[in-house]
Amino acid sequence: MTVARQKLGAHGERLAARRYEADGYEVVARNWRCGDGELDLVLRRNDVLVFAEVKTRTSDRFGHPAEAVTVTKQRRIRGLAQRFCAETGNRARVLRFDVVSVLRGQVERYEGCF
Repeated sequence: MTVARQKLGAHGERLAARRYEADGYEVVARNWRCGDGELDLVLRRNDVLVFAEVKTRTSDRFGHPAEAVTVTKQRRIRGLAQRFCAETGNRARVLRFDVVSVLRGQVERYEGCF
């Protein structure tokens, strides 16, 4: 991955985190990594633990950013979420999986996508 793409992705994740925080969520983890992959954002509000996959693009030339979260990617994120909970001790009554699209600086959050 190029440095420019890394910077773009980090910028999108910052924007997404700010939006969640403005809506009353607490950021539990950013870019949580293990040998199986990475979770972009883990957030909590009350009894809901949210695992947010953030996709950032400068244009929709290759499709909407949210379309990049394939079924395979969804399965991987679910597995990473289980591992995160087991390794960190974070528990919640409800687990939710969101996709956040950042396109030209505009943030769209899709809650409970998978």
